[in-house]
Amino acid sequence: MTTTTDRVSAIFADARHVHADALLLLEAGDVRDAAEKAWCATKQATDALILARTGEEPEFSPDTTCGLVTLAGADSAVGPLVGRYYSRQGHLHGTCFYMGICEPVDEIHRRIRETSDYISDAAGLAGYADGA
Repeated sequence: MTTTTDRVSAIFADARHVHADALLLLEAGDVRDAAEKAWCATKQATDALILARTGEEPEFSPDTTCGLVTLAGADSAVGPLVGRYYSRQGHLHGTCFYMGICEPVDEIHRRIRETSDYISDAAGLAGYADGA
């Protein structure tokens, strides 16, 4: 039987792996798919944070969004993640991946690269800062 701790660790590990894939795609020049991978890594890290804090894993994207906003309302340390989450959701997932508008390219590249910081910050807030 999988414990919540095991599941949180697995989700964070997968988020890091997906982000590594995003960086490889970015290096290969596939900005659109790299953007979507970075968004997926962001969502996974957020899901892991929510699971660690509440014991419940979000099932759908709107559950993740609501869960993050709820956590931020209860803990001001989570608040800075909200804007970063929405930035990736809007720019990487919506505008770049779905609409194919990956401009300005420097900003898209930055958001993709800085997703590693988002994952680390979410892990720290979840009590998994050491990568456990």
